[in-house]
Amino acid sequence: MYYSNKLSKYKSISHCFLGQKGGISKGIYKSLNCGKGSLDNENNVDRNLKTACKKISTSYRKLILLNQIHSNKFYFFDKKNIHHKNKKLGDALITKEKKIILGILTADCVPILIYDKKLKIVSAIHAGWKGAYKGIIKKVIKYLFKNGSKPENLTAAIGPCINQKNYEVKKDFMTKFLKQNKKNQIFFKKIKKKTYFSLNKYVYTQLRNLGLRKIDIIEKDTYNPKNNLFSARRSLRLNHDDYGRNISIIMIN
Repeated sequence: MYYSNKLSKYKSISHCFLGQKGGISKGIYKSLNCGKGSLDNENNVDRNLKTACKKISTSYRKLILLNQIHSNKFYFFDKKNIHHKNKKLGDALITKEKKIILGILTADCVPILIYDKKLKIVSAIHAGWKGAYKGIIKKVIKYLFKNGSKPENLTAAIGPCINQKNYEVKKDFMTKFLKQNKKNQIFFKKIKKKTYFSLNKYVYTQLRNLGLRKIDIIEKDTYNPKNNLFSARRSLRLNHDDYGRNISIIMIN
């Protein structure tokens, strides 16, 4: 379990980035698999989610999760639509309601937690390369700006994700990013004819370009088993049929 030092300064919110430890799942899902979309036993996943919510002393019934689709779609939840929170397709959540937990599932992608200290708004973003490329981060931040947020009042935490040294990509992947912007070259590194991509640096730069300056990066590589985090790429290398998901959560107290 990991925390952002910058977000932890605010007593008005609770948050954490959870990994593999503390749950009841077995085998390749050992043990705190929170992935509803995984092939794990559904009852085990539900119990794991309840355990995750207890980490910030709140009921599982208050948790909002999306069916994540690597998109640029987000949802704002308030008292009017909070009762229609389930089974929505998208990759980011925003709320100003107290005691509502926003949850994001990852297994190499970047979880981003955001707090506006003045307007008391929180957001959770699932930023895989596809969502980040499609502009999910920009859409969320622009929405916050449109509704009164200012860059100086926003604090963002970039959670554990796959490290560049373990994120090998193909030539067409890099070509796609360079067509979008030649400056994206800085996110790629070539070693012995292989190309590696820095997803967290790409995400960090987007936040910086949008004016945010209070940004925390939790430098924990999901691919490294010593960090006790689920990793889709590591599971693929081990020839597993599936993989567990880490959950990142944030809530206004």
